[in-house]
Amino acid sequence: MNPMPCKPLPRAANVVSALEPGANAGLTLHSRELFRQGSVVQIRHQGQTYQLRLTRQDKLILTK
Repeated sequence: MNPMPCKPLPRAANVVSALEPGANAGLTLHSRELFRQGSVVQIRHQGQTYQLRLTRQDKLILTK
């Protein structure tokens, strides 16, 4: 499997920082932005490539 090159996400209004009281500080991304070019997203983590898939039933599956 050849991993696709990573493209940086643009900083936009649809990328929201989750800093509400009681929420873990972090980044919130909308799935429609992640899957705007298809139904699979490649994620690199500690030298490994993971695939986040959007199913026909609108569910998410993460595989190594």
